Amino acid sequence: MKFIDEATIIVQSGSGGAGCVSFRREKFVPRGGPDGGDCGRGGDIVLVSDATKRTLYPFRFRQHFKAADGARGRGSRKSGKAGSDLHIAVPVGTVVRDAQNGALIKDFTLPGERFLLAKGGRGGRGNARFKSATHRTPRFAQPGEPGIGLQVRLELKLLADVGIIGLPNAGKSTLLQAISAARPKIGNYPFTTLTPTLGVVHTDFSEPFVVADIPGLIEGAHRGVGLGTRFLRHIERTRILLHLIDASVPAAGEVLKAYQAVNRELSAYHRTLAEKPQLVVLNKADLPVAAGTLARCETIFGEIPFCRISALTGQGLQKLLKMLINLLENTDALPPSSIH
Repeated sequence: MKFIDEATIIVQSGSGGAGCVSFRREKFVPRGGPDGGDCGRGGDIVLVSDATKRTLYPFRFRQHFKAADGARGRGSRKSGKAGSDLHIAVPVGTVVRDAQNGALIKDFTLPGERFLLAKGGRGGRGNARFKSATHRTPRFAQPGEPGIGLQVRLELKLLADVGIIGLPNAGKSTLLQAISAARPKIGNYPFTTLTPTLGVVHTDFSEPFVVADIPGLIEGAHRGVGLGTRFLRHIERTRILLHLIDASVPAAGEVLKAYQAVNRELSAYHRTLAEKPQLVVLNKADLPVAAGTLARCETIFGEIPFCRISALTGQGLQKLLKMLINLLENTDALPPSSIH
């Protein structure tokens, strides 16, 4: 299934129909009077967050959703049946906005959340409701209320414990494949990964945790360069960041430049991203050219914690996992609110 993280849909709640105009007509019952029943209400549009949904892909093929209208009332004071509510499942992490002005409507952060997006119209009352001492034969009924039409934009922000960030071709997809069962596309060229990928990491010494491979960030990402804003959005919901840097460069200063470039983009997008706990990981330690660079990184990074790994050969991965788990255990869970 293709990863889709944006969709626009049009919803329409059900309308309530008009009440019934009817008079009792039975043998031996003189002056039967009005007996028109009420109409049923229209169905509601309800959004429900579903933990089994991972993408907005289904909305690529269906953009229009309409709940059922209420059934008409009948004679003998029989009320019409209410229209069925329409429940629309969305992934956890979905943000719902008004498509016209971008106003936030709902942010789904927990599974099983329900939100009434559009309420169905009320059903009209039948003429039996309008009988009075001064008006014994009302020949009118109340019209029902129309349903509510709304165009909304759905945006998916991945919920993960760890977000892997870094410049293109740093080895993020290779690392995710090495520590989880995820199988992202891997290639020796920039922007191999064009959509975020989730993987669950299982170890013998902790609870499983979720890791997201965020596609490579480049200079100007906060302005949308290289689809940067779409990638940065997924970092908002991660608890900690694993900053992966390619150490197979001849000059140690290039490692520091890569580190600073990505953090500048995080800060420019929103200051809270740069404030997230980070673990710097220097990848490709198995390559001979990386030996001299890694030796000088102790001085370059100073008090910034980092570790050396080779995602390709598995070197240092167990140590990395233990450092990640320790950082997760000492980091608070995400607050209910997030960047909007």
